[in-house]
Amino acid sequence: GTDIILGGNSDYMARLKLREYFMPKIVKPEEEDGLSPIATSGTNKQSSAQGFAPGKKVKTWRASSSIYPTKLSPTTEEKLKDAVTFAVQKYGLQSLPELEAEDKVAVASENAPTDDPVIQQLREVYQAIRSEYEEFTEQEHDEVVQLGGLHVIGTERHESRRIDNQLRGRAGRQGDPGSTKFFLSLQDNLLRIFGGDRVAGMMEMFKVEEDMPIESKMLTRSLEGAQKKVETFYYDTRKQVFEYDEVMNNQRKAIYAERRRVLEGLDLKEQVIQYGEKTMDDIVEAYVNPELPPEEWQLDNLVSKVKEFIYLLQDLEPEHLDDMTIGEIKTFLHEEVRKAYDIKEAQVDQIQAGLMRQAERFFILQQIDTLWREHLQSMDALRESVGLRGYGQKDPLIEYKQEGYEMFLEMMIDIRRNVVYSLFQFQPQVQAQPV
Repeated sequence: GTDIILGGNSDYMARLKLREYFMPKIVKPEEEDGLSPIATSGTNKQSSAQGFAPGKKVKTWRASSSIYPTKLSPTTEEKLKDAVTFAVQKYGLQSLPELEAEDKVAVASENAPTDDPVIQQLREVYQAIRSEYEEFTEQEHDEVVQLGGLHVIGTERHESRRIDNQLRGRAGRQGDPGSTKFFLSLQDNLLRIFGGDRVAGMMEMFKVEEDMPIESKMLTRSLEGAQKKVETFYYDTRKQVFEYDEVMNNQRKAIYAERRRVLEGLDLKEQVIQYGEKTMDDIVEAYVNPELPPEEWQLDNLVSKVKEFIYLLQDLEPEHLDDMTIGEIKTFLHEEVRKAYDIKEAQVDQIQAGLMRQAERFFILQQIDTLWREHLQSMDALRESVGLRGYGQKDPLIEYKQEGYEMFLEMMIDIRRNVVYSLFQFQPQVQAQPV
């Protein structure tokens, strides 16, 4: 927090006074967004229907006179006006942007070396103004110190002890004396929630008047205990929020890494072929049960699903897979996928060289972006509903992690399958050449 300087801050007061004289003469007026009426030809009156032109914003830098401990002496004020006049001669009347003018005032108010004669003269005036103000602020500082320094009054204890300690810390800064006193009510939230009724009951039992102050170490300890309980509650809440956010953060890192790899164009062809091979594995595992004899395997449905994803394998028949083990079927389909992809790449690149690489990047990014947005919405819905699992004696966080991970895997599978399907269905059209 900011130190409260007993007696007043002469440095800041001098800077305000310098700014008050300097800024109006140096700062360039800003154009207003709106239009202000101007006088039309032939009349000195303003027209309400026409003759509008950009207006100038009128801004004042004059601070309240009550801020300053005393008026400037005529000699110092004359020096200040001369310094501003010299600045106008060097910079020009109302020629600088406000930020640049503020910077010059700031430099003039410090001790940093400078070669600018304007800033040098402004600094001399600033130091003269500060010296005049210091005569009064130092006197008031001594008077405040004799009275005990800054006394901070708190009207309520905060839920966090750290905030109370920050308020206490405003007093007794920079070696000055100071003190702090908190005035509380039994109707304050902290006391009302944590033990206020008990204290109120004791006051009623002992017939204590409402305006009688109560000072007790027991009450102080009770308040500190209540604050610790609240701090622990908020800490647990923040910790729980962090643990939930960490689940999404890990998923976000994984999906962003995949997306970055696609944007950098690293091995996109091999990546898409791997997508195709894994998709074939998924199809085989869906229609072939290793616990059943080969005669009961659903090879017809398997081949139909393969053709649905890769139309270039229209010649594939269930008979081609007879007498094969599950591993052999997967290996065979992997080879067919590579052959089909080479054919598809040749067809697409015949339209335009390198078009297949562009298509790979486009479809992968499209599916990642679309399905990731849907996944975020699903995860939000899961997070809102998973708290009810606690009624079933289950840990909501563990349930959220498990289901979130399963949903993430499903999203990655959907991305893989959609990319394979979209690329094999991709049919670029030949653009007619302009005559």
